[in-house]
Amino acid sequence: MFGLSEVAVILIVVIAVLAAKKLPDLARSAGKSARILKAEARAMKDDDTGPPPRVIPGETAPRPDAAPGATEPGGRP
Repeated sequence: MFGLSEVAVILIVVIAVLAAKKLPDLARSAGKSARILKAEARAMKDDDTGPPPRVIPGETAPRPDAAPGATEPGGRP
């Protein structure tokens, strides 16, 4: 009688006919959602601060903008 592909095509046509008025709204909502998701993913990617560094009393950390091997004032590396 009917195969699976014929039934699928008939269902798609029926859904398109019955929901024709709602399809533009659904497409618009999907586009807005995709834009929001993309913006949030970009914001998460740009926000690379990570966890705060551990501070150990009595230790000094080199400044991130210091050249490798440079010493801090006071003679400490």
